Amino acid sequence: MPADERPASVPVGRYRNAGLFVLLGGLFGCSFVAIKAGLAEVPPLLFAALRFDVAAPLLLAYAAWRFAAWYPRSRADVVAIAVGAVTIVAANNGLLFLGQRAITPAAASVMYGLNPILSPAVAFVLLGQRLDLRGAVGILLGLLGVVVIVQPSPETLTSGSTIGQLYVLAAAAIIALGSVLMRRIDATMASIPLTAWAMGLGAALLHVWSVAAGETAAALRTEPTTTLVLAVLVVAIPSTAVAYPIYFVLIRRIGPVRTNLVAYVVPIVAALTGWLLLGEPVTLATAVGFCIVVAGVCLLERHVVAAELGRAAGLVERAGSRSGD
Repeated sequence: MPADERPASVPVGRYRNAGLFVLLGGLFGCSFVAIKAGLAEVPPLLFAALRFDVAAPLLLAYAAWRFAAWYPRSRADVVAIAVGAVTIVAANNGLLFLGQRAITPAAASVMYGLNPILSPAVAFVLLGQRLDLRGAVGILLGLLGVVVIVQPSPETLTSGSTIGQLYVLAAAAIIALGSVLMRRIDATMASIPLTAWAMGLGAALLHVWSVAAGETAAALRTEPTTTLVLAVLVVAIPSTAVAYPIYFVLIRRIGPVRTNLVAYVVPIVAALTGWLLLGEPVTLATAVGFCIVVAGVCLLERHVVAAELGRAAGLVERAGSRSGD
């Protein structure tokens, strides 16, 4: 249909944003499978550092080409880069990669998908942002979903699988904390160049962590394999250097709340790709826990969900009216 004949109620931008949203879910979802594959070849902290060794220069080059103010110009910029490097890049990715050694990509992606539900809780504690009763119930539902997945007991709490799940949960909490702290810093840099610098500093911190953990010396004696090279490239380029700019573009276009709902597309992609490529099973507990977490998010973000459902219903109604005519 020519552009001038499209109904005004269905703007092209909506389809473009929806396409980017689905693409982002696919890019982030595939990263969990690539991480799992790479962890069979290289220690977790070193693997996390390699991710940003590749992604940071690419994103920094893009920032230098795309933005006039691509380097820090104020004290707030430096503080924001440091906070992002420590929390969102180093601690978050280090814990995520450590956790994925013992659990499936599907379980890891569900646990990590608690970020959108943990952020309001952290904001309530640190910023005093109030939660109503239904929002608090939504957060509790999210935590209930975690309990269903972990199934804590005296025996399971000491198992490698449960410890891995707790590592990933800690990673989700750290990135929620980092996101809230970043809101409090009045940085002048745009999001993409700030992220590029944080990636570079975070990579250095991950290398220090890896050396301190005794990983690097052992890894240097290992010959890189095709699987490892592909895993690093998949995690670093499409799932980081490409995905992060899309993420920030969507935040600017549709807002952070709607963009963060991509966390509930990611487990579906991770489960499917993990099953197809690695033969990883999707347990009933993971599936049920995922549904409970999604229910909690829908309750917490009920205004956004209601608005989107109303908009979709309006589009269907208008389409039906046109077909009837």
